[in-house]
Amino acid sequence: MRRNAGSLSVAAIVLGAAVLAGCATPGAPTAPTTSAAAPSPSPTPTPTPPTPSEWATERVAAMSDQERAASLLMLHAPGTDPAAMSALVEQGIAGVILMGDNMPGSEGELAALTAALQADPDAATLIGIDQEGGIVSRIAWDPAPGPYELRDQPAAATRDAFAARAAALEASGVNVNFGIVADVTDDPASFIYDRILGTSPQASAEHVAAAVEGERGTVASTVKHFPGHGAAPGDSHVSVPSAPLTLDQWQAGPAVPFEAAIDADVELVMTGHLSYPAVDAAPASLSPEWHRILRDELGFEGVLVTDDMLMLQHNGLPEYANPGENAIRAVAAGSDLLLYVLPSDPSEFGISVDGLAASIAGAVADGRIPPERLEEAAIRVMELRRELVTGSGE
Repeated sequence: MRRNAGSLSVAAIVLGAAVLAGCATPGAPTAPTTSAAAPSPSPTPTPTPPTPSEWATERVAAMSDQERAASLLMLHAPGTDPAAMSALVEQGIAGVILMGDNMPGSEGELAALTAALQADPDAATLIGIDQEGGIVSRIAWDPAPGPYELRDQPAAATRDAFAARAAALEASGVNVNFGIVADVTDDPASFIYDRILGTSPQASAEHVAAAVEGERGTVASTVKHFPGHGAAPGDSHVSVPSAPLTLDQWQAGPAVPFEAAIDADVELVMTGHLSYPAVDAAPASLSPEWHRILRDELGFEGVLVTDDMLMLQHNGLPEYANPGENAIRAVAAGSDLLLYVLPSDPSEFGISVDGLAASIAGAVADGRIPPERLEEAAIRVMELRRELVTGSGE
């Protein structure tokens, strides 16, 4: 539109000059001609490229609900053969998560594997990993110390460590790190104790913000496990731990590191399969109220990703036995990206890309998930994928 308007302006000037010349009194002396060159027309302005958000909105608008639902999935396929992972990507999912069984022997080999998964020049395949350092490490060539060592050092050391960690991941073809633990506990008996960056809310907040700063511009950062695992005794891999805190107590304690991460512009927040009954009896990953708090009260605008959804099935509770129902509840609650660490035979847990996508799309058709909720989630994930290609945010 701007280009056309510019062309019309030039034409109008020329036409106006001709009309004035034609209206001159007959016989009146004409002005002497000069050899001055006519002014050059204005250069055609370069079209402004769409922002990642505009591009993502247009891309998602052209998708069916089934395709939008598939685009919310990040799955794992065991092994170092890229063919199995590529087969998942070709089904329209957002990306893959790499686990220990995906690790070849070197950075170069992993870079070759991940490069084989990048098929869309306009939207990066999300390649996620849990590279916290210390006891949760997937790559052996991470040069940086782990959280247990960093929390007793100045926050600047954490920033430098996560910058080095992110550089190693980028060189390996990884673009999303699920690696910043924002949980808080001072209990050495807690299963999360060796993975935290601070034993007090304020100390954790300083180190978490520094970690986000260190990774910025290299990989997309994720903080976990919202709303805070340190206050919920138990391991969410095999149960739904429960925290005894009120909302006010949460705001004064576990919330602080997450607020710091959001203020530092973290790209993703991972919700945990853990409960704060005073706020919502449901696990946070399936809780509309916790998603509302993240969006409306903490002001988070990035991608909300679940912890591994199979963990809900692993806990053996009948209300979480149906993977399709779990996916519906997660998206309806406000999740944007659903994570699945699959075994070699996903049918063991009743899971397939088509099955999960059909469950979510069916819930839209049935009115359980508003269409705009699915569209919003798909746009948010697609926007992240676009930003990883263009290197630009909003």
